Amino acid sequence: MALGGAQSVDRALALLSLIARHSEAGLSLSGLVSVTGLNKATARRLVLALMRAGLVEQAQDTRAYHLGEEAYLLGLCAQGRHGLLAQAMQDLQRLARETGDAAFLSVRRGLHSVCLHREDGAHPIRTYALLPGGHHPLGVGAGSLAMLSALPDTEIEAILAANASELASNYPKLGQDTLRAQVAQTRARGIALNPGLIFEDSWGLGVALHGPGGQLVGALSLAAVESRMKEPRRTELAENLRAAARAIEARLTRSQGRKAS
Repeated sequence: MALGGAQSVDRALALLSLIARHSEAGLSLSGLVSVTGLNKATARRLVLALMRAGLVEQAQDTRAYHLGEEAYLLGLCAQGRHGLLAQAMQDLQRLARETGDAAFLSVRRGLHSVCLHREDGAHPIRTYALLPGGHHPLGVGAGSLAMLSALPDTEIEAILAANASELASNYPKLGQDTLRAQVAQTRARGIALNPGLIFEDSWGLGVALHGPGGQLVGALSLAAVESRMKEPRRTELAENLRAAARAIEARLTRSQGRKAS
């Protein structure tokens, strides 16, 4: 392949990745140009190629770009072999079995955290604050807070500003200042704690998950009623959670190594 062609492919894939990270809200052409530094004509030409392939689509009302149907189908095809849930399921199930509490796997989707899977433990008293498919603004909930805390400060501030109205309307105990303080506490202790700030008797612990390159790929969390999150049990749960996260990250690294070989 000629150098120019390879460069175009690289640029198109970079645009696709950028649009994917902002797919919920969408990105305008001017936004793409601003972030990538490409000129408007080049960015438009590359986006049109992605649209023809079905990987990107443009909203009729806002004219913003989002992931297209073909991107969704490709994601489904990859899920069984390379998806985070497939790599994490064994440790997610073991975590729920060993603790007796509910274990969750969540991922970031734009400004929000989305629960991919909930694995219930055997303890009869459960909290149902988070269910598969449920989403919260980043920072709301233990796994979501773990992901927010793993991001650069400038990105955190942009997310808090973008989510300000939703936080004020739906999560009065979790304003921007409170979340900033929680981020600092999470970084200091190495684990996120939600002390019943969404639902009074629903507590949670969360840790961020990173891929082989250090990139944020999701979060692992535990939830239980307050009585099951008191010390010294909370420290024991934190260690179980960290051990499960390390095992998942090791599996992701091995999977990436097999892919590269």
